[in-house]
Amino acid sequence: MASVTFESATRTFSGANKPAVDALNLHIEDGECVVLVGPSGCGKSTSLRMVAGLEPTTEGRILIGDKDMTGVRPRSRDVAMVFQSYALYPNMTVAQNMAFALENMKVNKSEIKDRVQWAAKMLELDELLERKPSALSGGQRQRVAMGRAIVRKPTVFCMDEPLSNLDAKLRVTMRGEIANLQRSLGVTTVYVTHDQVEAMTMGDRVAVMRDGKLQQVDTPERLYAQPNNAFVAGFIGSPSITLFHAPVDAGHALLGSYVIDLPRHVAEKAGSNIVIGVRPESWDVVSPSEGGIAVRANHMELLGSQSFLYGEMVEANGVTTTPERIAVLLHRKARPEPGDIIHVRPQADEIHFFDATTEQAIR
Repeated sequence: MASVTFESATRTFSGANKPAVDALNLHIEDGECVVLVGPSGCGKSTSLRMVAGLEPTTEGRILIGDKDMTGVRPRSRDVAMVFQSYALYPNMTVAQNMAFALENMKVNKSEIKDRVQWAAKMLELDELLERKPSALSGGQRQRVAMGRAIVRKPTVFCMDEPLSNLDAKLRVTMRGEIANLQRSLGVTTVYVTHDQVEAMTMGDRVAVMRDGKLQQVDTPERLYAQPNNAFVAGFIGSPSITLFHAPVDAGHALLGSYVIDLPRHVAEKAGSNIVIGVRPESWDVVSPSEGGIAVRANHMELLGSQSFLYGEMVEANGVTTTPERIAVLLHRKARPEPGDIIHVRPQADEIHFFDATTEQAIR
């Protein structure tokens, strides 16, 4: 087992006017699972492929353990890759697919058999070893792809959106299985996904990327509660945080006619404008007599165990005062109709503040 370290690792493609991965600095501990997450084109898959040696490092370097991987061929890096498309050989059985890499490594036959049976038992593939991929479900194919990586007993797992081809229910099941498997094996894992829910439930730490740059790396809990900037706050969390661009006057932020008292250290750094973030669960529903912010309901999202209202802030005359869509967590039995007005108030200790110019968190 070994750690993985990006040291100002940069990848610039030929003809591109900016790097796909820009001076990435990230250390992944031995046995840790770190999830790279971000929107399409942010550089997460390119970063993963650089670890595996499928993309060269233009500048900087990547270390596996204490060894510099610059110029080292993929097959010599002791990295196992799990792809989005499964990449199984259709003419081979499950056992043959899982054994193929070991055969190329000249592992003796008895050890290959032992390793395949060990992995098959772990992944509940014992009774499927003689089937071919065409006779398997999507979840079973994904297990075979995992098994092919596991039997190699690699130093590092690299997983590139391995669950994106599965249906929603199976994704939930499989991400739990992969997380449990990674913990039991203790193999250093770099996992790429665009699904922030998947990232938050699977990673020991989550690294959020944007335009090739690392925005923040932290535990899922701290990433959610203490985002470094407005982008991270908006990307992490579902439904996403509501971000208001508000003027500041005499230490107060103004959301339409609603006044928020800024903490002293925030008021001192805010300037004339500030970005305020409120997550759906950080609103309290209040009566009209208690003041608060009037929100006109646009539609409801009913999820069984909870309900989310999406609406817009309005003044007493019915005029929309901010363009931001507001998401509010309601009691699961609440059923406001489109056009109804509810009054909400942000919980003072759960408001996020960001600089209006840099969008960096003000703490």
